[in-house]
Amino acid sequence: MMNADMDAVDAETQVELEEKMRLINQVLELQHTLEDLSARVDAVKEENLKLKSENQVLGQYIENLMSASSVFQTTDTKSKRK
Repeated sequence: MMNADMDAVDAETQVELEEKMRLINQVLELQHTLEDLSARVDAVKEENLKLKSENQVLGQYIENLMSASSVFQTTDTKSKRK
């Protein structure tokens, strides 16, 4: 009877250890996923800043082109008629 009790305790201990190992592996996997997501967020932030800067440069370039072009200048029709 004592051997049967010991076997039951050993089986419970083995199940508990397996469950702990499963949980540890799951936590480690989630940590790696979090690290990957954090790295991706950082990369997207960096790309966003780069694109904002490029948009500012392009906006300024377009404004300069428009101000240099006679098509976009305001016309004074009275002065042209005289």
